Amino acid sequence: MPVRRGVGHPMKLQQVSNRNFLSIVGFKFILNRCPKVDFLCNSANIPSITLGVAEQANYLRNIPVPGDKLQYDDLRITFMVDEDMENYLQLYQWMTSLGYPESINQYSELLNNKIEVENPNDPSNERSDATIQVLSSNYNPSVSIKFKDVFPYQLTGVPFNATADEQTYYTAEAAFKYTLYDVIDVNGKKV
Repeated sequence: MPVRRGVGHPMKLQQVSNRNFLSIVGFKFILNRCPKVDFLCNSANIPSITLGVAEQANYLRNIPVPGDKLQYDDLRITFMVDEDMENYLQLYQWMTSLGYPESINQYSELLNNKIEVENPNDPSNERSDATIQVLSSNYNPSVSIKFKDVFPYQLTGVPFNATADEQTYYTAEAAFKYTLYDVIDVNGKKV
């Protein structure tokens, strides 16, 4: 039975087709350039987006109208640091290659493929793609969030502490900038 919204606008009543709730542990993070990071990733976010708003002048009051630019918040992840610090060092090397704090040769090594990259022939290998796969209650991928042109801009330090009462394992956080992200459904189509 159709539900009416306003006069003359029939609209079908839409129900949620899957009544299972999204689990906070139901995700998999994939960072193409740093596979050692994504294996031990224990949190990641789908960043918020904000649409700019313009105001249309009116003699009574200004009327908000949709703008034309989206702003994307940062992609942030938390990962367990492995004993040999391989995953941490992958991000560290990537960042120091981009920032070349000691010499310009550090950036050249990145471009000349002396530092491991996903596609050695790509001239823009200073960036990578990343994906958050949202998993169903059966741990099957249901939606993918594909990030384009990702690069790290922040990596937390490692605070060693010999006075800790019990054994704990360190997690590091990294923040990334990117150009945009797409939401891909289970059939591989953009939403």
